[in-house]
Amino acid sequence: MSFSVKIRQVEQPITVKMGQTILDAALEQGVNYPFDCRAGNCAACKSRLYSGEVEMASYSEFALSQAEKDEGLVLCCRAVPWSDCEIAWLESEDRVVHPLRIMRCTITAKDQMTHDIWRIKIRIDGGGPYTFTAGQFADLEVPGRDIPQRQYSMANRPEEAELEFHVRQVPNGLLSNYVAEKLAVGDLVRVKGPNGSAYYREKDSSPIIGIAGGSGLAPIMSIVETALHAGATQPIHFYYGARDERDLYLVEHFENLAKQFPNFKYVPVLSEPSAATTRRTGFVTDAVRHDFKDMAEFRAYLCGPPPMVNAATALCGELGVIKEKIHADAFYTQAEQTALGGAA
Repeated sequence: MSFSVKIRQVEQPITVKMGQTILDAALEQGVNYPFDCRAGNCAACKSRLYSGEVEMASYSEFALSQAEKDEGLVLCCRAVPWSDCEIAWLESEDRVVHPLRIMRCTITAKDQMTHDIWRIKIRIDGGGPYTFTAGQFADLEVPGRDIPQRQYSMANRPEEAELEFHVRQVPNGLLSNYVAEKLAVGDLVRVKGPNGSAYYREKDSSPIIGIAGGSGLAPIMSIVETALHAGATQPIHFYYGARDERDLYLVEHFENLAKQFPNFKYVPVLSEPSAATTRRTGFVTDAVRHDFKDMAEFRAYLCGPPPMVNAATALCGELGVIKEKIHADAFYTQAEQTALGGAA
């Protein structure tokens, strides 16, 4: 059994199978629907339900308040239809839409950045041109291998010739383990994108704070470098949380950026240092709370492990950042997505 869902921004209706979310069906059928976390936490896929009935899986109150739900708003990553529906994603003045591309690519470089993070650089061989906005992500897959595609954020600036991805190796992660153990320079991969709404709002001159952990450094790096090299003059702060010194990477790179651009500040924070250190210690959110008492004028970009992103989202709200200026991209593993009932 299936249902027909009319998306007002799309010419043809989509077919949604019983038990499937509207977002999963839309993406399967090539619709460039706005989304990020696919777990009900970021609000990127918030939409208005004009007709029909849906059942909502669990979600965050930050992403959808009771008042919004009462007004007919839903999160498409959690919305499972129980009838034919008509829906529309929420339009915003700063929404960007790039053509979705499926590109043949070649690995040009592979470097181990930490004990569990690998950097790969990719040359586009065909399927372009590829345009994206700093902070967005793409699907990465290895042709000819029975390995599910996974999503990784671009770390490079959009104008740079090669794509750069940071891949964290996770236990039982099929693609991340393949990247770490077998992928080599010269291998072919396929990239499909871009997607994601936690991207750089280049027209806004508000002070910027980026908070990241793990491979969440990648999209923040793209945002920071894009802003700085485009001549942004507002204060830009980047707080990076790691457990220990061995989990930090590209430290010298960001320190050099801070020397080159007086409006940029880089703050690495260690939560569990194994030896004496001169770095800031504790949770990265505690460091932000210590340094800022009022962030009402800020725009926040938050990327990395879900617990850190959720804590940073709550903190930014407490310090006065309005919801519309908090852009969160939590990196769920395949197992976490499955447990939440989202697509793997």
